[in-house]
Amino acid sequence: MSLVAGLVAGGMLISGCSDNDPSEPASTTHDESAAHATHSHPDQAPEATRGESSGLPRSTAPDDARVFFISPADGDTVSSPVTVSFGLEGMEVVPAGEEQDNAGHHHLLINLDELPAMDFPLPATDQVVHFGGGQTETELELPPGTHRLQLLLGDHLHIPHDPPVLSETITITVEE
Repeated sequence: MSLVAGLVAGGMLISGCSDNDPSEPASTTHDESAAHATHSHPDQAPEATRGESSGLPRSTAPDDARVFFISPADGDTVSSPVTVSFGLEGMEVVPAGEEQDNAGHHHLLINLDELPAMDFPLPATDQVVHFGGGQTETELELPPGTHRLQLLLGDHLHIPHDPPVLSETITITVEE
């Protein structure tokens, strides 16, 4: 079986966004066992994909494309739930599964120590939250403390663009 057929059969290409109902706010408090069932570690690509090329085509992004946080701002102190608003320039936001040039959907990276593989579909975990419905805002339940947030745009198959459209990492503090 080819890698593409295996990913499709395993539901990895499209189902990654099904974890977040657009009518419900995204949360980092859902069952972590689901994230670990598919991936050995929530902030890493699946073991079999490390150091390998997926062979899947990557959508291109304009050099001037930019994804960023509208709010909160880097260094903000907030209370939970945290309203997070996403911005995008030079491209359009479209739902996952909708193939369109210069377009994609948001993925929110939470407290990652290492970026996921850029040539594979992004995993759906508590630390890589998919917004496949084309959402540009969410509410997060975050525990008190310091948290790092970053945005990464994915194409219709949840694969980061070439070059990746990746925001700066912001750090926020959630107060008790």
